[in-house]
Amino acid sequence: MEKRIGFLSFGHWQPIPGSQVRTGRDALVQSVELAVAAEEIGLDGAYVRVHHFARQLASPFPLLAATAARTRRIEVGTGVVDMRYENPLYMAEEAAATDLLSDGRLQLGVSRGSPETALRGSEAFGYVPPEGSTDADLARQKTALFLAAVQGERLVDADPRMTGGMPGRLAVQPQSPGLAERIWWGAGTRATGEWAARLGMNLMSSTLLSEDTGVPFDELQADQIARYRAAWAEAGWARSPRVSVSRSVLPITSDLDRQYFGERSGEDQVGLLEGVRARFGKGYVGEPDQLAEELAKDAAVREADTLLLTVPTMLGVEYNARLLETVTRHVAPAIGWVPLDQRGR
Repeated sequence: MEKRIGFLSFGHWQPIPGSQVRTGRDALVQSVELAVAAEEIGLDGAYVRVHHFARQLASPFPLLAATAARTRRIEVGTGVVDMRYENPLYMAEEAAATDLLSDGRLQLGVSRGSPETALRGSEAFGYVPPEGSTDADLARQKTALFLAAVQGERLVDADPRMTGGMPGRLAVQPQSPGLAERIWWGAGTRATGEWAARLGMNLMSSTLLSEDTGVPFDELQADQIARYRAAWAEAGWARSPRVSVSRSVLPITSDLDRQYFGERSGEDQVGLLEGVRARFGKGYVGEPDQLAEELAKDAAVREADTLLLTVPTMLGVEYNARLLETVTRHVAPAIGWVPLDQRGR
């Protein structure tokens, strides 16, 4: 399996001591700069997390288009867009435009979203679940309409007065060929992973699952991936899907690294998330050779074709570029990753 590695930025910004990302402009500009640095290092992807009503990245498409304009090879994507907040048809227009500007490099992760700072934030955007349905139902319905739009389905009746008397149906424009195969679902359970497979979406699995069977997180996540692939095969899709997992990988190579991360726990955590028992994956912190050994044993990392490295955004571009370079040089080879220019040799 060809392995790809990208970074995932949550885009935090705070005007606090030690922060290198103090304003919203800092977060946007530095996200682009880190993507440029990551491409130079040889990484495969630059992904951003989307949150609303928070000091984090919120509107992905202008940012991804700007990133694409400064880079030429690296994938640009999201991990993930909360579909509860989105107008599916307008989002399809923006996604297609961004993909065309990036020359087909957009990898768009979408999902129901995660716990947030705002109380009923998506309702403030004007999106209220119909009576008898849930936020999750609303997100799935919107996702289905979004997929239909990017697949070029004709969704709206034409106005014969504006089409020379010709009736018919219209598709959202522009269309970007191949984009529909680069939509990912951020699945928080094994069941939602299977649902994503049936709809033909790639699988994006994070550092937590909203269920707990008592087994280590990486094994639970590997089971999610196996079930997803089985559902994909059963659905009869012709292409092979992609699967990503996210990990916090923090190599300790200096006293500064040790000051920031040396005391972090390296164990799974179990707790309640929105009233549901959930399992959170451990962070990987330590010397590079130790991390290489531990990450190579991670069952889900072995099963996925893409690893997204969460980065401590507020430490700035220089620090995170050095962190990513350390991972690619000393840790990533242990999981089978090789730089793009060496693949296929």
